[in-house]
Amino acid sequence: MDRSVTAGQLKDKSLFQDTDDSAVPVKGVCHSCSKLKIFLGALAFSFFAKGFSGSYMKSMSSQIERRFEISSSIFGIIDGSFEIGNLMVMVLVSYLGPRVHRPKVIGVGCLIMSLGAFLSVIPQFLMGRYNYERITVTVDNSSMSVSACSPGLSVSRPVTDATETPSAMKNFGCEKTTNSYLWLFVLFGNLLRGIGEAPVMPLGVSYIDDFSKEENSAFYIGLVRSSGMFGPTLGFLLGSFCASLWVDIGVVDIDAISINPKDTRWVGAWWLGLLICGGVNFIASLPFWFLPSSLPKEGQNEKMKISHLPVQGDHCKTDSPVQPQLDFSEAVKDFLPALKKLFGNPIFLVFIFLTILQYNSLVGVITYETKFMEQQFNVSVAKAIFLIGVILLPITIMGMFLGGFLIKKFKLHITEMAKFACITFIVAYLLNLLYFTCSCEVLQVAGLTAPYSGLKHLSFPKNNFMASCNADCGCKLDQWDPVCGDNGITYMTACFAGCKSSTGTGKNMVFHNCSCVEGQGHGLGNSSAVLGQCQRESCTKAFPYFLALQTACAFILVLGGTPTYMIMFRTVSPDLKSFAVGIETLCGRILGGLPAPIYFGALIDETCLKWGTKNCGGSGSCRVYDTKAFRNVYLGLIAGLRAGCCLLYIVISVLIMKRFKLDGKETTDIKNTERSTSKEAAIDNKKEILPCARTSEESEETCAELLWHPKAFGLYS
Repeated sequence: MDRSVTAGQLKDKSLFQDTDDSAVPVKGVCHSCSKLKIFLGALAFSFFAKGFSGSYMKSMSSQIERRFEISSSIFGIIDGSFEIGNLMVMVLVSYLGPRVHRPKVIGVGCLIMSLGAFLSVIPQFLMGRYNYERITVTVDNSSMSVSACSPGLSVSRPVTDATETPSAMKNFGCEKTTNSYLWLFVLFGNLLRGIGEAPVMPLGVSYIDDFSKEENSAFYIGLVRSSGMFGPTLGFLLGSFCASLWVDIGVVDIDAISINPKDTRWVGAWWLGLLICGGVNFIASLPFWFLPSSLPKEGQNEKMKISHLPVQGDHCKTDSPVQPQLDFSEAVKDFLPALKKLFGNPIFLVFIFLTILQYNSLVGVITYETKFMEQQFNVSVAKAIFLIGVILLPITIMGMFLGGFLIKKFKLHITEMAKFACITFIVAYLLNLLYFTCSCEVLQVAGLTAPYSGLKHLSFPKNNFMASCNADCGCKLDQWDPVCGDNGITYMTACFAGCKSSTGTGKNMVFHNCSCVEGQGHGLGNSSAVLGQCQRESCTKAFPYFLALQTACAFILVLGGTPTYMIMFRTVSPDLKSFAVGIETLCGRILGGLPAPIYFGALIDETCLKWGTKNCGGSGSCRVYDTKAFRNVYLGLIAGLRAGCCLLYIVISVLIMKRFKLDGKETTDIKNTERSTSKEAAIDNKKEILPCARTSEESEETCAELLWHPKAFGLYS
């Protein structure tokens, strides 16, 4: 027998009547049936997984360049392949989202991301051991010392492994020229990651917004976003750990390696982290296969049960709403009018241009920041990645949450948010200009950036590596195995330093009787050289100031990132929110995320002073850069792009202030009036009233996803 329970009774008691007339708490009965909670947990982990793998891939830029002996511009193409894959499906997924089985599509996306990570690892097992470039030495049987400079002998051939003969090396290198194209596996793997990542955010956020209570939507989306924030941090920490390991760990004797992680020939275990990322993405896909395409509305379901509630049976069992069928012809017919309506909005149009410039600068920074820190400040790639993971990312997370908190705390209106975003960005831009003051001297390489005489500020012919002190050594110009002389000058190889003997092995090898060092007024006791480049003390001392400045800039920049993104949601029609996200992401990535790493990398390549050499000839990855030119190109590009952003911030602020004035009254008066209107009136007047500014409560819930947008965070992949 069924009985009805009134709303007042349920509100007072918050109880259901069980089959034995005993009281059972509502939450206790329905908790096990809440598939929405399961979806929230699965989506949070998928956000973590995609951020984890995306940040790890970004951190491995230098390692991949060196492993495949490619330039920065080629890696830019590899990095941009993620955007290509994402763009292939992003708009379609955003537009058709509510018409498909969203949990299963997200599960398929996670599987594709996993497949892409595993595909990128394949070259490691096809290429064999990594053989870094170094010179051969002759052994004097009488003293058991080794000589780099052997007058009359052409002994300076590139050796790739201590246990490998030159002839074996030659055959190995030239028989496997196809290895030069194995980086295509990484490119296609990254392409698959981009395809798989596309449905996670738009479908996941819309699923939560559709089936959760309005008052809970903001909390749920914030919870998912904040859980995903741990992904980039742990991804960079994993990247730091893997970059400190030798690429062929477990296969070669680490003690026999003569280079360290600060050397530009060092390659970390880039593939190891990709295996972990692939496994994490695979696990993230599993829960979505067991979730329904739709759920009862979290709030409405209980209200329906209140008026007519059965006493017996399963109190949580309800029929799910019927999933709407996809009418493809109707969807295509509505596409162009929706697109025209969006781009007919001048504020949205300016916002798109702003997004494009911001994507360009952010992608350039994320992709090449570790390389810049390595070349500019003498820090290893592993250390640079670690510092980004433990300092910069947590600071940006704090700034992002503080920005959202300020919006809620002070109930900022759209005009106030526009001003706040504009001011914070301009302040961050001015701080950005201080980067140019963190100057660092160019590495002094004999014959390349400094004369063999050792006298600074002395003009000399560039790229003149031969001198009287090494003319009889038979050195080859296409080698890079640097040594640091006692005079503080770096020589391309011990042969170019004119070293006649050495002691020690591996990393501890010290060369003696170096004629080019001795010829600069030093005695015989000071004519030695050690493996590796000379350290630039001024650069090392400037690094803490650079890191502090970078942290402050990042914090202020993301502080205004949240209100910036909310501008879009509050200036488009509610029915076009999801579509606007897709268009914004499409334009930002196709005109920002895709070209930025390519042209950043190409311009950085122009500052290279010495290229590595492949076994069978041809240029490999860059060994040493002109640090001054590198700094000017890298920081100049960022400053130029952000100068354009400053101008667009001012324009969009002016447009917003002009648009949201009605009959001479400020929008704050409009907001007070809207609080007293009904929802029906708000819908009827949605063309005149801000789509997302009906009530303070509704604006926080409807636009909650903005508080955790990846663009404000700087890591969207």
